Amino acid sequence: MDLDLAMVREGLLRVLVVMCSLALHEWGHAIIADMLGDDTPRSQGRVTLNPLVHIDWIGTILIPLLGALGFFGGFSMIGWAKPIYTNPANFRRGMFDQALVTIAGPGVNFILAILATFALALSYRHAPALEHLFELLLLVNVGLMVFNLLPIPPLDGSRFLMYWFGMSEELYGQLSMYGSFLLLALVNISAFREFMSVLFKLALLPFDRLLGLLT
Repeated sequence: MDLDLAMVREGLLRVLVVMCSLALHEWGHAIIADMLGDDTPRSQGRVTLNPLVHIDWIGTILIPLLGALGFFGGFSMIGWAKPIYTNPANFRRGMFDQALVTIAGPGVNFILAILATFALALSYRHAPALEHLFELLLLVNVGLMVFNLLPIPPLDGSRFLMYWFGMSEELYGQLSMYGSFLLLALVNISAFREFMSVLFKLALLPFDRLLGLLT
């Protein structure tokens, strides 16, 4: 694969946006767990907006960079950060609070996508030089939101297998050990990439409509 300077620069920008978005995603898990009475994330120093605390060098840096440079066939919105650990015994409402903590990560990506949409609309009129950055921020966060809601361990969507179907923590932990390898295999299968492309386009529609209303 031929890499020119513009492609490398674009790849680094994508990594920066993905890194910050993933860090905020994990912060979302941590802050909600903290608010609901579990001090485990705080004791581990994870209730912070500092992205360096949340970085996983493979999932947050290497994989997004390879994706941005086209090594996964254009499937570039993929990555993960260090997981947030919680103690279910600290939640007063049991599974309900755990579900809130789980959905908080994709929820942060959803909020970031909305903010990026407003910023993109403003940049059309007042800061054209920032259009690409805000467009990238929108696309990355919609992509991360969709990707993390897949029911494949250790992604957030898979945790509802425990909440709804009574899967044990032990079994979930065992599945999560192999989940990352499964995901890396799936993103190299064209049928899976096409499926994700459809999901991504559907998830992007409301933001496109909002952008149209704002402009």
